[in-house]
Amino acid sequence: MVDAPAQEGSFRSRFAGGSRLIGTFIKTPTGHATEILGLIGFDFIVIDEEHAPFDRLAIDQALLAARAGGTAGIVRVAQPTASNILSVLDSGATGVLVPHVSSAGKAREIAAAARYRSGNRGFSNSPRAGGYGARTMAEHIATSDAQTTLIAMIEDVEALDELDEILATEGLDGIFIGRGDLAVALGAENANAPAVMDAVARIADAARRAGKPVCVMVGAAGDAAQYLAMGATAFIVSSDQGLMRQAGMKVLKDFAGV
Repeated sequence: MVDAPAQEGSFRSRFAGGSRLIGTFIKTPTGHATEILGLIGFDFIVIDEEHAPFDRLAIDQALLAARAGGTAGIVRVAQPTASNILSVLDSGATGVLVPHVSSAGKAREIAAAARYRSGNRGFSNSPRAGGYGARTMAEHIATSDAQTTLIAMIEDVEALDELDEILATEGLDGIFIGRGDLAVALGAENANAPAVMDAVARIADAARRAGKPVCVMVGAAGDAAQYLAMGATAFIVSSDQGLMRQAGMKVLKDFAGV
């Protein structure tokens, strides 16, 4: 049995260990952007089923491209349901980024859906995750439970009252602070408003107490310093579409005076 790609197999331990990780969202439902970004060295990509036109087949293709590019393939699922989580894990996702985990009860539900031994994940070793049947039941269960990375998105006001309980959930590897949805929920004008940043600080403090890693989205390297100071170690920078737009604008600017 061939082992999983190095980046995929090590992502969970690197995330838990506080390694500096750089990723981006994938919004375009093809495999090419994912493969390219992996080949140039991105630690992970996040296939965005929630806010981009991904169906199960397109997710499957993008996850295959992540393996080809040697990067960890995370899926932001559209719904925090057991069936949604199972489908992407069976397709070989390194992990899942689950939106709107607003309570400890929801955190326990998604953790159970993502784990075999400590949860109730539906078993099959016939998809990509099980090596198309090459892994035995015991091998598939052990490998999946060891490598699957579960990240909860904290982006609802309700979650702020249950942070310690959410972060104490067995099987939850870390959190993503969703400043955009927090801004909307708090009635703020933007994601950098004082009320939002106060909430971000509360969330980061709770993660520090629990010893869980934090992932945030930033616009550029210069925006990361304040989140590094809060303890964040994993950064999602822009998206495949955003990076293409930036590169295209630079080309036009460079040629404007030619």
